[in-house]
Amino acid sequence: MGHYVRSGYGGSNTATRRFGGTAQTAGSLGHVLYSTATGAADAPVDATALAGRSTEEIATAIIEAVRPVDGTQDAEAERASIHDAMSELLDEYPNADLLNLSADEREFVIEKFTAIDVARRFELDVGKHLLERAPTATVAMARLKQMRAYIAETIAASFRKLKAEGRTLTTGRVARVVQAALRDTFEVFEGSEE
Repeated sequence: MGHYVRSGYGGSNTATRRFGGTAQTAGSLGHVLYSTATGAADAPVDATALAGRSTEEIATAIIEAVRPVDGTQDAEAERASIHDAMSELLDEYPNADLLNLSADEREFVIEKFTAIDVARRFELDVGKHLLERAPTATVAMARLKQMRAYIAETIAASFRKLKAEGRTLTTGRVARVVQAALRDTFEVFEGSEE
């Protein structure tokens, strides 16, 4: 990860800027989830129209509101990351209502989205190289799994650190807090040895 950030992105500051889309999408996700849960007039998802729909239909509506299809690889990766984050939410909180998430559930989704999106970008950037360099496909997949876990834990630690400093994922601050978590994460990666 150190080489990836230092050489691939030219350092943690550049990596943080390059992942600005992840922070912006996290901000949009936070807005959609909060405004839907509170029934805000400007909510991009109509909870009433989705009442009684399947979890998958609701998740699709949320994803569409947060990150509409635009044909770019980034959009598709972010859409998949949002979907995966909501799936993890439902694993962790089986009774969660996607149209009325609590503050803790929204924070969980945003943190998971961030970690999954960074891992997905890592895989897009260097996954092929890892596959080619590994002695077997099984070893390559184990390495990718290990990297996903490392990324998720480092990002979780960054969010915990920011929360301890009083920087929480409140409405209107999500993108800034995610940007700070990404900066902290990339600084950790940049300082790591091979």
